Amino acid sequence: MLTRRNFLTAVGSAPLAACSTLGAALSADPTAPKKIAIVTTVWTYQSHAQHMGDRFLIGYPRHGMWHKPPIEVVSLYVDQKPNGDLSAQRAAEHGFTVYPSIAQALRRGGDKLAVDGVVVIGEHGDYPRNKKGQVLYPRYEFFQQIVEVFDKDGRAAPIFNDKHLSYSAEKAARMVADSKRLKFPFLAGSSLPVTWRLPPVEIPYDAEVEEALMVGVGGSDPMDYHALEAMQCMVERRKGGETGVKSVQMLEGDAVWKAGEKGVWSKRLLEAALSRSDSLQGYSELDSRPQDLANNGELPKLVKDPAAYLIERSDGLRTTLLMLNGALQDYTFAARLKGGQIVSTQFFLPPTPNVTYSACLVAQIEEMLVTGRAPYPVERTQIASAMLDRCLDSKVEGGRRIETPELKIEYRAPKESRFGG
Repeated sequence: MLTRRNFLTAVGSAPLAACSTLGAALSADPTAPKKIAIVTTVWTYQSHAQHMGDRFLIGYPRHGMWHKPPIEVVSLYVDQKPNGDLSAQRAAEHGFTVYPSIAQALRRGGDKLAVDGVVVIGEHGDYPRNKKGQVLYPRYEFFQQIVEVFDKDGRAAPIFNDKHLSYSAEKAARMVADSKRLKFPFLAGSSLPVTWRLPPVEIPYDAEVEEALMVGVGGSDPMDYHALEAMQCMVERRKGGETGVKSVQMLEGDAVWKAGEKGVWSKRLLEAALSRSDSLQGYSELDSRPQDLANNGELPKLVKDPAAYLIERSDGLRTTLLMLNGALQDYTFAARLKGGQIVSTQFFLPPTPNVTYSACLVAQIEEMLVTGRAPYPVERTQIASAMLDRCLDSKVEGGRRIETPELKIEYRAPKESRFGG
């Protein structure tokens, strides 16, 4: 779990639509609270299910006041119940039922879909990893069971999927395709695109972006996904919109620094990104000494296992993620616009135990459940999921550059960024 200090076939870009006849809302009274099912891997202390589920049950701070969503959790499916399981306790406290299957949770023990929306939280729990290091969370399998209910019952409802759509680019594409086939609102992703930014800047809509660089920390594959999606929410605003990914390459170790010396990624953008960090390590941590990590030669000493995710877009834009464990504990971004202007910011992540950045994400989920429209395209999450999957293919193949014509995922971002709570 993030803390503040310790921190494919392309699918068409038709706009997300409110539910059709198949996806008609269950509640006849538009003012009645929306009834939702939560489908999760685990519900334990500091799990994603606890952070998000509790906000639907209890509320969260928003716009300087306490906000209780007009949403009622009526059913829950939990895939695993390890020591510390909170699902039975929350169900007893708040009057909902924990069901033994996803279909029963969606139908609430009956024979037809009986909820207005589904929140899927497939993070945490005891699941295997594959040879690429990806945790095989069953998000795709959960989604398929939900869609099976929609197909059988002749009605669909909005779905939110936490973080990656899937560890697999192909499975992620099938999920997006199913949402369009059944015409239900589909929202996905993490908190980074909608958390606060320091400073509160964005890429101007339709700006010409010449290069972008993201700095992240943490392990793969949980934390590099966060960083890729944060970078995506910035560069998707460029002129012409997102055009897809032409190629990827993942470098590790000394190859990362050599690529920087050759200009494969921009040292000036690294300087701009690091300048937004307030958690630089090394001398800054030792004796509060200010330092220029991008240029003082200390970065390779602090970062023992650097990684560079080199992603070339179909329109020629170069984007890079540098994972720099040991150098900082923030997520920061910089981009150079046509004309030389550099835009940079930090994606601010408040600390545990409250991790209030998750409230920023719950606000977006709530809006979709209430209005029947996703506030931003699910393709953002699809392309971030796919980029990570293909970059890890490059990793296990020794850093080989991989052409990715299958990742021609095209979409237009909304003008409203929706960051900052």
